[in-house]
Amino acid sequence: MIRVGVVGMGKMGLSHLSIFRAHPQVELAGICDSNSYLLSVLGKYTGIPTYSSYETMLTKGELDAVVIATPSALHAPMVRTALDRGLHVFCEKPFCLDPAESEQLTALAEQKALVTAVGYHYRFVGTFAEVKRLLDAGAIGEVTLAQAEAFGPVVLKRQGTTWRSKKQLGGGSLYDYAAHPLNLLNWYLGSPSWVGGTVLQPVFSAETDDQVAGTLRFDSGATGQISVNWSDESERKMSTKITLWGTKGRIHADRQELQVYLREEGPAGYRKGWTVKYTTELTKDVWFYLRGEEYSAQADDFITRIADHRTEGVNSFASASATDQTLALMVADAEAPAKPRGGLRRLIGR
Repeated sequence: MIRVGVVGMGKMGLSHLSIFRAHPQVELAGICDSNSYLLSVLGKYTGIPTYSSYETMLTKGELDAVVIATPSALHAPMVRTALDRGLHVFCEKPFCLDPAESEQLTALAEQKALVTAVGYHYRFVGTFAEVKRLLDAGAIGEVTLAQAEAFGPVVLKRQGTTWRSKKQLGGGSLYDYAAHPLNLLNWYLGSPSWVGGTVLQPVFSAETDDQVAGTLRFDSGATGQISVNWSDESERKMSTKITLWGTKGRIHADRQELQVYLREEGPAGYRKGWTVKYTTELTKDVWFYLRGEEYSAQADDFITRIADHRTEGVNSFASASATDQTLALMVADAEAPAKPRGGLRRLIGR
């Protein structure tokens, strides 16, 4: 059995607690949070040891791995502490607010041969994973244009009371929402060599952005557009969409459906013209369902890789670090003085 501790009992932490606790190869060996009342309730009804100190949980819990689901600003120091103790780490997204820390922690984990994962769960959604398979197969030829979108009802009135609304803690809709479609673009097209026209616009938040727009250019020559708004009351929950145009066709995907148009016959199951597939036919069954199969699938991938001593994974620190670099490029571009041919190239070292 793999002994796992979870730190941060917010919405995602409680979800991870439930999913990892149900995994047949996991023993949940510790829960950590600063809320003493919450800890007392969880301890009473789960029987899992509780800790108000992260360091104490790591010392006394005899852990093999830790799941970090704290506010974004706390990720880097908590990840480093865990890696220094030789623990495998699953960290919620975004990985780090400072891309330099992302690269350092990625290198440290690789040096210690530890299994890592970051909670970019869309990579485990059947439709988005199928997009990756089709691109690798060359189904739509050379990708020339990409559109990445995410909309949802997070901040719907003027407020500043949650950590997500605090620029230094959460990073706003760019880091909380836009990170997901950007991570998919990184998966599909690599890291952008240039970004421009970035707008990080408040709607209701006092300190940070609620809307994101911008342009990305990739080494392949493809151009990407990002459009995000977490103040969209018309959506019941977060809705992420990816559209890719290529020399041989077009792909559009969201959580529920994959639409593919091909100018010629494609891989098995895809004919010339339109083919539509649904997430139900593209998603593998999981042993435990909470919020979506993708959450269980990413947890299983993390645990299976630990058991198999396999560090390479779909959503490792390395892939998340590339997204942190993209996010940082957009922030720098948005804050740069306006120039006739504005835009920022990839950060040094990438």
